[in-house]
Amino acid sequence: MDSLTQAVLGASIQGALLGRWQRRKALLYGALLGTVPDLDVLIDYGDAVANMTQHRGFSHSLLVLSSLAVLLTWVIRRWQPNPAYSTRRLFLAIWLVLITHPLLDAFTSYGTQLFWPLMPIPTTWSSIFIIDPLYTLPLLVAVIVGLLRDLRERPQWLAIAALCLSSLYLAFTVTGKWMAEQRVEQLLAQRGIQAEQLFSTPTPFNSLLWRVIVLDGEDYHEALVGWLDHSPPLLERIPRGAALAKSLRKSPQHARLSWFTHGVLRYDKIGEQLIVTDLRLGMTGYHPFRFIFAERRDGRWQPLPKIERLPFTRGEPEHLLVLWQRIWDEREPVQLLSWAQALTHKP
Repeated sequence: MDSLTQAVLGASIQGALLGRWQRRKALLYGALLGTVPDLDVLIDYGDAVANMTQHRGFSHSLLVLSSLAVLLTWVIRRWQPNPAYSTRRLFLAIWLVLITHPLLDAFTSYGTQLFWPLMPIPTTWSSIFIIDPLYTLPLLVAVIVGLLRDLRERPQWLAIAALCLSSLYLAFTVTGKWMAEQRVEQLLAQRGIQAEQLFSTPTPFNSLLWRVIVLDGEDYHEALVGWLDHSPPLLERIPRGAALAKSLRKSPQHARLSWFTHGVLRYDKIGEQLIVTDLRLGMTGYHPFRFIFAERRDGRWQPLPKIERLPFTRGEPEHLLVLWQRIWDEREPVQLLSWAQALTHKP
């Protein structure tokens, strides 16, 4: 999730558990501690694919963060002891602030390595967009009010209520994901399509309208599914260029990217370059993670030793308006195929 959300989540947790004694400082300490796992973005791992796939790695590991919580609790108790609250309460506050960061990240589409140094496919529950105002707003309000009132309530009912409300909303997004996938799976069964893989994620800034991607050989299907829809989803077939992946069989970066993304990738020949796109993130045709993997020389694709990421081209503002209108009216046309063609433009 975005940094503001992680900060107010950490502030709300620490305020709820330690605000009685630390007052406003609890909000500051929680906000700072809640952003610690994302400091790994300062590390350069060598190329664009490594930087993407190593992010949310060791710094988001539940094992590492639990160990860090033990260490911080010991250091704080040793150098700044406070008999007003127990060591158990202090540890619980620090531990929850730290581990809720990667757990919330796991609800997005990016991929979070919760069990590092083990190497299962990164956890991607993909039920909430990376920025969702409805999740963040209750926590932000609780933090602002806490700063103004100096956390006078005992217990901190506003912070507790905000955490409960945001958690209920997160549960709602999981239900929305299930709804979207069920509708598409029913349509696939009716058409006799055997999907290689199905991936769903909410459209930008909301959880009412969902993108569902269905991998199907050389192509993939995309559909938009809304909570208010009454008709079956409209599946649009889009070329995926999967045959180009054979040229990258010896590329360790491609193997790692395939692992990290569960293989939800698209391949395009643009000029003399082979471009690989992570389809999970962003919106159809406008994806933040696109990489130059190979160049064509002497009639053959030559994988590059160091992978570069293409500049991110954001969608047009009117696209967000079209999506907003589509939420409320399933008859509102959304040209996913046309948007997807933006990926074939020369970077």
